[in-house]
Amino acid sequence: MTITTPPARAPGPTRAAGWPRPFRFLYAASLLDGLGYQVSFLSVPVLAVAVLDAGPGQVGLLGMLSTVAFLLIGLPAGVWVDRLPRRTVLLVAELGRAALFASVPLAWWAGALTVGQMYVVVALVGVGTVFADVAAQSYLPELVGWDRLIGANAVLVSTGGVLQIAGRGFGGLLVQAVGAPVAVALNAVTYLLSAGLIARLCPNPAAAPVPGGVPASAAVGASGRPGTVAPVPDRSRRVGGGFGRQLAEGLRHVLGNPLLRPLVLSNTLTNLTMQLMTVMLPVVFLRDLGLGAGVLGAFLGCGGVGALLGSLVARPLAARIGYGRALWLPGLLVAPTAALVPLVDGGPRLWLAGFGWLALAWRTGIGNVVGVSFRQRATPDALLGRMNATFRFLLTGALAVGAGLAGLLGAYGSVRTSLWLGAAGAASSWLPVFCSRLRSRRELPD
Repeated sequence: MTITTPPARAPGPTRAAGWPRPFRFLYAASLLDGLGYQVSFLSVPVLAVAVLDAGPGQVGLLGMLSTVAFLLIGLPAGVWVDRLPRRTVLLVAELGRAALFASVPLAWWAGALTVGQMYVVVALVGVGTVFADVAAQSYLPELVGWDRLIGANAVLVSTGGVLQIAGRGFGGLLVQAVGAPVAVALNAVTYLLSAGLIARLCPNPAAAPVPGGVPASAAVGASGRPGTVAPVPDRSRRVGGGFGRQLAEGLRHVLGNPLLRPLVLSNTLTNLTMQLMTVMLPVVFLRDLGLGAGVLGAFLGCGGVGALLGSLVARPLAARIGYGRALWLPGLLVAPTAALVPLVDGGPRLWLAGFGWLALAWRTGIGNVVGVSFRQRATPDALLGRMNATFRFLLTGALAVGAGLAGLLGAYGSVRTSLWLGAAGAASSWLPVFCSRLRSRRELPD
């Protein structure tokens, strides 16, 4: 079956006007989602440790269940997203997650909250996240146009960095002030508000195709010259075939592509090894070091600073040294700092570990902006859902595996062992890109 490839796309975002209204709605919804996620990132494990007296193995299982849906339904979700209206998928996912998180403070208030309920909640929230993430990334080109794609991704990633700083710091203070169960209630509110914004979404008229395949905005742009807006391809050109054939086609597109394969391998290794550290940090801070949720939130917020700085330098760095080098060189530069994280302790070693965490997140911020834009530009529109689902299946599935492995190491070994293994992997996660033809590529795919 022949797949129609996207038309040539402009090399960078246009500066002629502000962001289109549909993107502003999606951005506001992602802002609310991100705030709720960052608070739950801290409040859920703190609730498990401080309120439900969960051990390292149970904390690891919570972390694994929150992302295991990507392993179970991540690939089929891509086919479903390519078949269904993407706004509808987003709306249902937001409402479902709002209801699930609302059940936690209600059960706590009734004196019936258990670790078992938390397992169910985080697992089902993970299902909603699978569909929401795949649909949002697949919907983005339709909302902004191909010419502004890397700029839109830079805005979203840099905002994510700000939310890591503010959200986790705020989450730490909120948990200390009102308790973890009440803090979890914030997630229900943010997802409900996000659903209201998603309900108002519609495609960007400037990016939508018109009969004949030539968009009106490409015929006469804002400047009066042709071709000032690069449209998305016609979404009516779908790939035929059965469910299994479509699923396999998405896998082949990612794993058989010499440019996408090293990217997904590098990102998978990054997620797996970073999760080995992330899941055990609440245990280290709250139990081993006796530090409060506020200090833990501030430490994790250092990662937000790094991600923000990385997202801000990603575009100029890639333009200067090439997009391929921007995907591996920052990882090589910060590799030694990974060893600082397992040394975390009170006093100066806390600051050194925070610097190491910031440096690793800086590298990730660069990779997110460049990598997401790279894979979107390398994929026909009819395959966007399946491409994003394949990446999510492997990347977020790696988070589930990492969380489960961290729990096992914490329960039957030591939490520090998990930190050291994570640091070693994070220091070497740039190697798949370096050892591929992507290493020296200067431009994004056409």
